[in-house]
Amino acid sequence: MTASSDLTVRALVAGDRAEWQALWSAYLDFYESSVSAEVYETTFARLLDGDPRSHSCFVAESSGSLVGLTHYLFHRHAWRIEEVCYLQDLYAVPEMRGQGVGRALIEAVYAAADAHGAEQVYWLTQSFNETARKLYDRIGVETPFIKYQRP
Repeated sequence: MTASSDLTVRALVAGDRAEWQALWSAYLDFYESSVSAEVYETTFARLLDGDPRSHSCFVAESSGSLVGLTHYLFHRHAWRIEEVCYLQDLYAVPEMRGQGVGRALIEAVYAAADAHGAEQVYWLTQSFNETARKLYDRIGVETPFIKYQRP
């Protein structure tokens, strides 16, 4: 989908299972979180099932190895007729940060959203995620919303 020097962004395929799990595990570790083996299995299956209600995934590949991922989802919105796109997870291996991996993955989601007719793409991050926010401030617009969730 996107190529920049040695970097290629493409859709996830079944053969990516082990590398995808390693990347997603590192992402979850960063956020001091974890999921069960059942969640890994179910999520991977959903990423490949083609159901329009399921998440989708792009991976970034460099020198034959996966170096980043993003999970995204289209959903209805009460304020719009067209669906919107939620970019749920974005991760690049530490040694590739600052080399365009995150930007390429987000731009791939933007392109998928455009193809889907979803003008709005949004995501959340923690306020202290300063490294990622430097990128987000260049390719997105910070909103004033504060997230709440059920305890």
